[in-house]
Amino acid sequence: MHPLDVSRRHFLKDCGVGLGKMALAGLLTDSLTSRAAAVTPRTPHFQGKAKRVIHLFMAGAPSQLELFDHKPALAKLEGKPLPPSVIGGQRYAFIRPDAAVLGPQFKFARHGQSGLELGETLPHLASIADEICLIKSCTTDQFNHAPAQTFFQTGFSQPGRPSMGSWALYGLGAESQNLPAFVVMSTGAGISGGTALWNSGFLPTTYNGVRFRNQGDPILNVASPKGIDPTAQRDTLDLVATLNRQRLASEGDPEIATRLANYEMAFRLQSSAPELMDLRSESKETLELYGCNPDQPSFARACLLARRMIERGVRFINIYHEGWDAHSDVAGNVRNNCAATDKASAALVTDLKRRGLLDETLVIWGGEFGRTPMVETNPSLGRAMGRDHHPQAFSMWMAGGGIRPGTSYGSTDDLGFHVAENPVHVHDLQATILHCLGFDHERLTFHHQGRDYRLTDVHGHVVNSILA
Repeated sequence: MHPLDVSRRHFLKDCGVGLGKMALAGLLTDSLTSRAAAVTPRTPHFQGKAKRVIHLFMAGAPSQLELFDHKPALAKLEGKPLPPSVIGGQRYAFIRPDAAVLGPQFKFARHGQSGLELGETLPHLASIADEICLIKSCTTDQFNHAPAQTFFQTGFSQPGRPSMGSWALYGLGAESQNLPAFVVMSTGAGISGGTALWNSGFLPTTYNGVRFRNQGDPILNVASPKGIDPTAQRDTLDLVATLNRQRLASEGDPEIATRLANYEMAFRLQSSAPELMDLRSESKETLELYGCNPDQPSFARACLLARRMIERGVRFINIYHEGWDAHSDVAGNVRNNCAATDKASAALVTDLKRRGLLDETLVIWGGEFGRTPMVETNPSLGRAMGRDHHPQAFSMWMAGGGIRPGTSYGSTDDLGFHVAENPVHVHDLQATILHCLGFDHERLTFHHQGRDYRLTDVHGHVVNSILA
């Protein structure tokens, strides 16, 4: 080894004055501590009402103007451009600022004792209107899918920061020893933000989300090869663990601790994952409630699996449903996606409540931004009657886990372009989610490259008005 290639770790280890062993002991302790923290429940800053989170992420950005934010004034202006004073200097990727207004494509009605106003394509959500909190004044800094999805999940628009699920696991630890504490499922054709949305970033990789498939083996390459019985496998894993521990002791690399934990989790998943995915124990009534065919992959099946994971102690669950990017035929897009998601989303809240799990489970539904009040029509791209990306204002809903039910919060202007009352920035949403879990978002930090980082960066305020 060239003298200039000697690392600090090797210098401390080999200097021969005892300092190396002291430093190595510290590194080893940190590695083992980070591993133990990931698999052991931890105490938050205060007693939060939520212990677990199910985030139903509608990737592609649903049109709030067809679902949640009724704007009759748009119908009156349909075919005419918005006043320049409304648009300001906003530029769009696929439409001109003087694009014509597109009115609401569906009827709206009020539901429940709360009088929550919802579009007609959400009949099942309407049936639980008094269980949800609808936030109509969300806003974000990002207007393209991958940066906006990454921003929502990590608090930063570029990959590399820890995801919300990783922060939750870092703060709370795990309750389940037989399933990953942070699980990710997808029910569409791809996710713009990719694995950055559930990555642990600069946190130890024990806090990574684990991607589950929605059919077949939930995780590939976990099942034992033919001819390997449990005894032989256990002996093999014990040997590998011994070698990894020796390597950990000599190197102090926390990634080796992650490797140890992953081998053990994979071994336990061989029995726990098939049991989780087998829906034959669910009643016919429950399957019908979700609209779930147990043998076919779907958003409904993912929602039912999420409830089963919650019962088994999984801490954070992301379900990504892609396909809401309605650059063309916004009416058809909303109708089709609601047919796939509305019944199961409402069923999840209903099922959690009747099993006594909703009070401790925070359910979140929404996308990365909203859609424009103006129409997108582009013959060269084959687009007509769609809506472009709109970061200034969008809607989402939350339920359970410390959120005030039967509530509508915030509003937009008459044209649905700008937030008019009680803006809720993405960082505010993140701060509120952490608060529900028992954390002061300003104190849940991790020291990295010379400074303390947090999910909300240097921003964010808890939206106290929506808390129960």
